Amino acid sequence: MPLLALGQLRRRPAAFAGLAVALFLLLATTTLFGSLFATEATAPAARRAPVAGPGLRVIAGAFGEIAVLVAFFVVVNAIGFALRRQHRELALLRTIAATPRQVRRLVRVQIVLTALAVAAPGALAGVYAAHGLLGALQRRGMAAPALDVPVTLLPALVALAITLAVGLAASAVAVRRISRIAPAAALTATTTEQGRTGTPRLVVGVAALAGGGLLLRLSATRPPDELDKAGQAALLGSLVLLVAVGLTGPLAARALVAVLGAPLRALLPGTGWLADANLRGHARRLTSAVVPVALLVGLSATMTIMTRTAERAAGPTGAASATDVWLRQAELALLTCFAAVSTINTVVAVTGERRREFALLRLVGATRRQLLRMLTAEALLTTAVGVLLGATVAALATAAFSAAATGSAMPSVPAATCGAIVAGAAALTVPGILGSGLRAIRGPAAELVGGGRD
Repeated sequence: MPLLALGQLRRRPAAFAGLAVALFLLLATTTLFGSLFATEATAPAARRAPVAGPGLRVIAGAFGEIAVLVAFFVVVNAIGFALRRQHRELALLRTIAATPRQVRRLVRVQIVLTALAVAAPGALAGVYAAHGLLGALQRRGMAAPALDVPVTLLPALVALAITLAVGLAASAVAVRRISRIAPAAALTATTTEQGRTGTPRLVVGVAALAGGGLLLRLSATRPPDELDKAGQAALLGSLVLLVAVGLTGPLAARALVAVLGAPLRALLPGTGWLADANLRGHARRLTSAVVPVALLVGLSATMTIMTRTAERAAGPTGAASATDVWLRQAELALLTCFAAVSTINTVVAVTGERRREFALLRLVGATRRQLLRMLTAEALLTTAVGVLLGATVAALATAAFSAAATGSAMPSVPAATCGAIVAGAAALTVPGILGSGLRAIRGPAAELVGGGRD
């Protein structure tokens, strides 16, 4: 089994590149915060001095908790696309008597090998980042000046264990479909998409919506002197709501495309109609592309608006809130990094796997220019749907936080920054789709349809 998994990694390195980047970020991040936790935990009492802010262990715990949740979200997506790129091979294994357990074991071995490949560079990056972040905290009086990052392998080993646990848990979610269907149906499933969203998925999605609503209510009812708890509850609530978007996304995304696609169909009767039909006809593929955009916009906007609202609540005399603002900005940078990686991985994978679809369109007369116009229309619609879903989540989360911070559900919205977030999401999504689309339409159409290239 290890040799078979290694062969797949060597044969399809591009399929696992996104997963490797996601696991690298997770390992580096957990090493970073593990090192900060160890810094304070192992320091002699003489080196610990009173500091402004919550302290290293609290910062590491709060940041690490959110980072692992977001990383799980990103890794599930990355594993899903790595599996889709090798769906045919896994389907063939099922038809030649491979059991579901063997398929799941093969995927688990692939995850372990990929994680081990990025373990050393991820740990080194995490330790380097820990030194940089500790210095930044010390300059702002949030860490004792005498503290230093200890030289120990324990944070890296714990980070590797967490990375493996997240990867294996994510693989159990991603491999479920290919391992459960009948062998004869496995090959057919590589080119078809189920038309309905399953009832279990909808039930879990509704439960996630309810859970996110409860977290936002908890945030809104925190007293003004517990803004940190209100902020964490609002951020966690936004994450849970984004998970609900991913689970119920095929329904919401299809409805939004039907509304937003109307003017596009009128302006571009040919390619606009085809783009709209493609997105609505492949709701799961659309959701896969939309959810990372919603994650990027939702998390970034939530953190940005919460920071501005907290500054307004502190007022002109709230100088002590400067440390909180800096910590939120650091957390925003971390979460944005994860979300951006997820967005790029997803849009490139979703578009790249459509080679045969594009080849069929070329065989029936579509030109490359027409395909690019269609992809441009799809990219704009995908971005618009993702931005709307992310903005909706951010609006709900920040309204709850604002209710706790100011007593009003109207948060302070920095329009220029939020506009930059939307522009950044578009800058990642549209070029990603068009770039991978250009690569996908290269080569002889007849050969691509016949499966000669992948």
